[in-house]
Amino acid sequence: VWSGPILDNHFHLNRGGLFLGAVEQFQRAGGTDLVLVHCPDFTSPPTTKDGHRESYADTVAIAGEVHAAHGIEPRVVLGPHPAAFAHQFSGWLEQEGEKGAQRAIENYHDSIDAAVEFIEEGEACAIGEVGRPHWKVSERVWELSNSLLEETMSTALRTGIPLQLHMEEAGAETYSDLEAMAARAGLDPERLVRHFAPPDVSSKMAGQVTPSVNLRKEGIETLLETQAESAHGFMLETDYMDDPRRPGAVLGPKVVPRRTQQLASLSEQAGLDEEFFYSMHVGLPNRIYGESG
Repeated sequence: VWSGPILDNHFHLNRGGLFLGAVEQFQRAGGTDLVLVHCPDFTSPPTTKDGHRESYADTVAIAGEVHAAHGIEPRVVLGPHPAAFAHQFSGWLEQEGEKGAQRAIENYHDSIDAAVEFIEEGEACAIGEVGRPHWKVSERVWELSNSLLEETMSTALRTGIPLQLHMEEAGAETYSDLEAMAARAGLDPERLVRHFAPPDVSSKMAGQVTPSVNLRKEGIETLLETQAESAHGFMLETDYMDDPRRPGAVLGPKVVPRRTQQLASLSEQAGLDEEFFYSMHVGLPNRIYGESG
C-alpha cells in the first residue's frame, strides 16, 4: 500500500456535474492533490480578453471552493482548449474569410495573454490544455494550430511557464513533433506535459516530453514494462470530465488513487520502490509546476 500523497494531474470540474462531490470521491479513495484544468464552454467560447478572464476566474474560484470544502488546494491550469479554438477558427474563416481567420488568431492570443496574467498573479501554475485537434481538420486549421502551439512554446520559454498539451494519438510521431517544436522554440521538452498519454512511458516512445498517463487496467502491464526506461518520470491522470451529458466519459474521480494502489500491490514483483511513487505524485509535479500551496 502507498500511504503517501496521490495526485491526479488532469481533472475537470463542472458546476452542473458532480462538482465538489467528485472531489469527495477522489479524496475518499485516497487522493490528496489535484491539477484542476480549465474546461471552456465548447458551444460558445469567449471572444474577448475580458471574456477569457471571466471564464478563467470561475475556474480559479472553483479551486477556492475545493480548498474550502475539502482542504485540497488544487494547482490550476488555464488556457484555450484546441478543440474550442479549431471550431471557432473554422467557423469564422467560413463566415468572414481572412478577416475571420485573423480575428480568431487575435482571440487565441488574448486567451493566452489572459492565462499568463493569472499565472503571474499566482492564481494558476501552467497554460493548458493547449495543442492541436485530434480529429481530421482542414489543412489551414492544422497548419495554424501547429503555428500557434509553437508560438505558445516560445511564450512558455519567455515566462518560465509549463504547458499541458492536448494532442492526437499517433504514438512516437506525436512526441517527436513536440520535441522538434520545443527545439525550435528553445524550450526544455520536460516542461511539456502531454495530457492523455499512452502507458508506454519509455524515452523511445516519449523522448524527453513528460507523459501524463491516462492509465486504464489494460495499460498497467505496459507501464510497468517501460517505466524504468522513462527519461525523467511521468504522472497519472483521469481526465475526469464531470460532464452530466457524458457521465461515463474517460475515467472516474476514484481511478488514480485506485491505480496507484494497484501498482503498489505489484511493487515487489515489479521492482518498484518508494521513490517511484514519490516521483510520480510529488517530485515531478513539484519540479514542473512548483510546490502546491
